[in-house]
Amino acid sequence: MNFCLFYHSLVSDWNHGNAHFLRGVVSELQARGHRVRVYEPADGWSRQNLLRECGPSALRQFQERYPELSSICYVRENLKLEKVAAEADVILVHEWNEPWLVNGLAELHDRWRRSASKHQFRLLFHDTHHRSVSDPAWLNRFRLDCFDGILVFGQVLSEVYRRHGWNDSVWTWHEAADTRRFRPRELGQEYPMGDLVWIGNWGDDERRLELEEFIFKPVQALKLKCHLYGVRYPEDVLHNLKKRAIRYCGWLPNYRVPEVYASHAVTVHVPRRYYAETLPGIPTIRPFEAMACGIPLITSPWQDSEGLFQAGKDYLIARDSAEMQKHLTTILNDRHFARHLAAHALATIRVHHTCAHRVDQLLEILTALGDRDSMPKMPAAGPQQLTHNPRERRPNNAIAKS
Repeated sequence: MNFCLFYHSLVSDWNHGNAHFLRGVVSELQARGHRVRVYEPADGWSRQNLLRECGPSALRQFQERYPELSSICYVRENLKLEKVAAEADVILVHEWNEPWLVNGLAELHDRWRRSASKHQFRLLFHDTHHRSVSDPAWLNRFRLDCFDGILVFGQVLSEVYRRHGWNDSVWTWHEAADTRRFRPRELGQEYPMGDLVWIGNWGDDERRLELEEFIFKPVQALKLKCHLYGVRYPEDVLHNLKKRAIRYCGWLPNYRVPEVYASHAVTVHVPRRYYAETLPGIPTIRPFEAMACGIPLITSPWQDSEGLFQAGKDYLIARDSAEMQKHLTTILNDRHFARHLAAHALATIRVHHTCAHRVDQLLEILTALGDRDSMPKMPAAGPQQLTHNPRERRPNNAIAKS
């Protein structure tokens, strides 16, 4: 099949975590013989910030690490949507796109669908953010009524779209680890960089208190050697890190994450407040990648309402700073337990949560849409969604009530 993907950026992961999953999905589709073209805006925010901070060499290094991946940069004036659509069997449109693009493709799809003489393609909307909850009016910008379906990265977000009337045309499509690149590394020297590593961007002040509680205070109390990677940290936080002897290392290209994890004994996941409180069950990409790299993981409070992992077996949960100190001490001092925890998590990733699993699901969704078109129209039978229970294996064409 010919896939056409419109995303914020493939080449830049500067404060753009969705690029991690996108790269893995594109690589997997290509490995299965599909043709994939990725379009990204030439003036995209992430790309421009990467060039401003790191220069053109950052893009060259990406190409060296991902030689099979490339994107088509466009400006609005030169993008011919009809030409793009005529060459596509499937078009995925990410939520971080401008309304003119989303709606232009939607209206084109609707117009062609009504004309039997026009080429038909599948049009899917992909949402990997909390904007539909934190800014409800945001959804009104888009002509989603003209899409074939919606892909979202958590069940709780699926329910939001169902309340907007999508019912049986929204699927939970979790992010996952690109295990072609994210895997355990042997360095020949155990943890040469230090004890703890935290990889995460500052965001919009969404976890200031949580970082203080679950990283800054425990690191200072235990006198750990800690490195912190990420962007957009304000000056007062950088000053606080320096005062606590936490080394701030700035932006880390995602392809370097496996070697950085391998250089440390443990990592921590601190979900942003929206994902911890308002959208439980959405782990975002970092835990998947950490587990795939075989590093022990401790998280701040997070409700795995979808049963993706097993708390206590795949990762540890710390309810406060004192419990975080206790878990860190255990992992750093009991290497047998640490290896067992990491090995269990790695097995969970490989069995349930790789980009190959998500491509299987995407192809299953497309098959379901095709079957739906060929079937007689029936009255709506209530909300449905693709089976995605990570503890249960079903045939690839399984559809289940939710």
